[in-house]
Order: sequence, then C-alpha cells, then structure tokens
Amino acid sequence: MNKQALEAIAQAMVAEGKGILAADESTGTIKKRFDNINVESTADSRRDYREMLFRTEAAMREHISGVILFDETLRQKAADGTPLAQLIADAGSMPGIKVDGGAKDLAGHAGEMVTEGLDGLRERLAEYHGLGAKFAKWRAVINIADGIPSAACLTANTHALARYASLCQEAEIVPIVEPEVIMDGSHSVERCYEVTSAALTQLYAQLAEQDVHLEGTILKPNMVVSGTAHAEQAGVQQVAEMTLDCFKKCVPEAVPGIVFLSGGQSDEDATAHLDAMNKIGGLPWKLSFSYGRALQAAPLKTWLGDAGNVADAQAAFAHRAKMNGLAAQGAWDAAMEG
Repeated sequence: MNKQALEAIAQAMVAEGKGILAADESTGTIKKRFDNINVESTADSRRDYREMLFRTEAAMREHISGVILFDETLRQKAADGTPLAQLIADAGSMPGIKVDGGAKDLAGHAGEMVTEGLDGLRERLAEYHGLGAKFAKWRAVINIADGIPSAACLTANTHALARYASLCQEAEIVPIVEPEVIMDGSHSVERCYEVTSAALTQLYAQLAEQDVHLEGTILKPNMVVSGTAHAEQAGVQQVAEMTLDCFKKCVPEAVPGIVFLSGGQSDEDATAHLDAMNKIGGLPWKLSFSYGRALQAAPLKTWLGDAGNVADAQAAFAHRAKMNGLAAQGAWDAAMEG
C-alpha cells in the first residue's frame, strides 16, 4: 500500500469547491431514467449522454474532481474514439469505478439488504487500476422501519465495506465507503440520526479491524433528514446541525473528506443542505458532494436524446455543478438559482 499516493488522491477528490459526479447508474437504472424522457437505452445512447456531461468543460474543470463510472462506461470510447476515462482525465478530473454487485435481500432478515460483490474483487480492482480508475465506490443500503435495521444488517454491511476498502488500498485505489441510510419511510429526523450514528460507529470499528488507512479513504454518507413520509420535515438548518453533530461524534478526524449523497432530495435541497453545513464551518474534514440525480436531473430533462439540445443540457449541468461547488465552500445563496 502506497499511503502517500492514496492520500494525495483522496485530497484531490475533495479539492476546494469541487465534488464528485456519480455517473455509475447500472444499465437497468439508466434505462428507467431514459424511459422517463422517451429515449431508448442502448450502448450508444448511454455513451452519448455521458460523453455530453464529460465534455462540459467549465463544469468538469472547475467543479468536478472525479466521476464514478459503471463498468461499461469505463471501457467505452467517445464518438471520436477517445476513451471516456481519458476525456475525464483531460478535463482535469479523475475517473472512478463502482465495484459492488448491488444490494440483495439479507437472508433471514425481512426488509433488510446486504451488498454483494467481494468475490473476485481483488482481480477486478487490478484490472480497473490498469484502465485508469483512481478511486472506487461500494454502497451499502440500510433501511429504517419497525424493528430495523438489525445489528446483523449493520454488521454484515459494514464488514463488507471494510473488506472492500482494504482490497482497494492494496490495489492503490482510494475507497469511497457509502453506508446509505435510506430516507424512504415515515421515520423522524431523530430516528435517522440514531440509525446513522449506529451505522457510522460500526463502520469505523470495522475499518479499524481491517487496518484501513483512513487518510486514504472518503466517506459518502446520507444527511440526517426526516423520512419522506414523516408528517414533519426537518428544515435546512436543523438538517445541517443534526448531521454535523452526528458526524462529529462518529467520524474520525483522520478522514480527509465527506462527500454527501443526495439520496432522493430535490436538486436545490441537496445544495442548500450542503451549503448550510459549510456555513457552520469549524470542521476537521472537507464537506462536499457526490451527487447523481441532483446533478443530472436537469441536464437529462433538457437533453431528451436530441443532439440539438446538447448545448442547453451542458449549460444545465454546468449550473448545477457550479451551485454545488459554491455550496461546498459555504458560498451558495438561493438567489443564484434564478
């Protein structure tokens, strides 16, 4: 393990005013998104859409430090024959790769899931490193409902995250560890705080057991928010304060950066929450973003699979990237959205 090299990549991932574009939708997931805009999902249409994002020069160079890719995308070439990973690197960003095999039902635990994909991971990471991947991502899914999450679910998922992280560092790849507490449900913001705390505490205990070098990792967590079906929704300032309180108690200061997932929040809510946390300040880690839908929803709806819409779609992407880049510095204001 080259600790110095891992630390340099991790620091670059949370460079000032920059965050990560999550473009790692599986073939099935991106088909659903394309279905919503009546675009057929083919290898070429998926390439064209992602190439459009990666060629948005202002957004990529100024606000995007890295891009999480799906296996297909890391291997694809642009229409002119340039590897998409090279397009990302040429724009001053870093290619990354999703390596988990997806969340599956956890045997014996109704309503709970565990992420698979450890088998053969060492060999896949070696190949991905050769293809130019600088970092990787593994997502664990933690649901909140009556009686869950169980201790078994938290242990299974955080243990897998820790083993994945150790294998990544062995391969000179920075691991993003993502224990996502799902916001769907009728739970309160206080319940989200409780479960997020339990997940993070267990995660860092497991990472310590596996001798993972924390300075060469990035955390991708949920924010502490109310369940989508809860009668009372926590406001922006409450979400910011409760999230930071939780993280100060659970996330070691050695972690260089936290890049939040948007988790189904609206574009502007995800930006506002990140900005509010950075405005509070005084934190031991960089706080930034690793958004999928909160960066892509606007350009996707603008693009509609039409080459004539590319410039407008790129402008929509550049705007969202800029807004989140400002939020990562605590410099965003709602008036800027106009």
